[in-house]
Amino acid sequence: MTGRLRTLFVNENIGGHATVHHHLRHGLLDHPEIDASFLDVPPPGLGRRLAGAGVPGLGRLDLDLQPLRAQLAAAAWVRRALAVHPDPYDVLHVYTHNAGLLSTGLLRAGPAVVSLDTTTARNGYRLPYRSPTRFTPMTVALSKRFEHRVFAAATRVVANSEWAADSLVETYHLPTDKLRVIPFGVTGPHTPPDRAGRSTRPRIGFVGRQFVGKGGATLLAAFNGFLRGRAELLLVTREEVAPGPGITVVSDLEQGDGRLWDLLGSCDIFAFPSTIDQAPNAVLEAMASGLPVVAVDTAAVGEMVVEGETGLLIGPDDVRGLGQALAELVADADKRRRMGCAGRRRFQQVYELEIGLQDLIATIIEAEAVWRPER
Repeated sequence: MTGRLRTLFVNENIGGHATVHHHLRHGLLDHPEIDASFLDVPPPGLGRRLAGAGVPGLGRLDLDLQPLRAQLAAAAWVRRALAVHPDPYDVLHVYTHNAGLLSTGLLRAGPAVVSLDTTTARNGYRLPYRSPTRFTPMTVALSKRFEHRVFAAATRVVANSEWAADSLVETYHLPTDKLRVIPFGVTGPHTPPDRAGRSTRPRIGFVGRQFVGKGGATLLAAFNGFLRGRAELLLVTREEVAPGPGITVVSDLEQGDGRLWDLLGSCDIFAFPSTIDQAPNAVLEAMASGLPVVAVDTAAVGEMVVEGETGLLIGPDDVRGLGQALAELVADADKRRRMGCAGRRRFQQVYELEIGLQDLIATIIEAEAVWRPER
């Protein structure tokens, strides 16, 4: 490779994927070897909303193909946008692979890296709004046909966790020489807050735009049932939640807002009882801030939070288990400190943005270098 490698980053732009690209945009500014540009899928308009709407009756049977239709509607926008994209690029990066479901021809036509945090083989059985039925294997199989084409067309495929990589190898039979496992990290504070000597009641923090979807109701029930009067609760969410005794709600935090680190710095424990996340950025941000994490052992969370070392893992929708785990940390300041420090070290060793960014850049350069010989 000579000069800067022009790389177009296609961003599916939903949920935590938007946060991933926020960190990529800023991190790549320090890497002159990559000339990065970004193509962000916009929020769905009326046409895409209609295309991805559920069908009463069929939805209860998991036969309406709602997730696939929504993905294909967004992928159609990506295909049109790429067809008229004004600037040339050397490598195409697509995150997640769903954004490229209808652009396999373009993926095959040049060096392409496809990154993902999960597969339909995983999500088809764990999405909160999609209850598996006897028809689910059929609908998942249809989605997998589209995914297989994307993985075959890509020069390299990146999974952001071992959990996602296992699905690619075991279920999709992706060749391991085509696969890279790269945790997508975040940029944390240079030094964690000094929490020594605090005389106030321990504060439990939660960050999630979707309050109910991220387990907020479970957290509130655990707080009210086990911790009221012994701890405080900080809820950072965009959904409407009523504050109460010992409960503070922050509802105006935007993506990239530097106040996040001040808010996490005011906490002593981080709770994230979400059952829908794959590899949540909120957990990484808490680890970066030196907080012990209590989270649901689902998807790649068990890779991020080391049970008994950097935090505690619980089962899904387990109010009692969550309350007891939080109460254990509320009562033991030394354990909070040890776990928080261990989490901070793990973040610096594995999930610091620069680590994943270096690996992703190397994969992009590799894809450009091997594409022509492979073709």
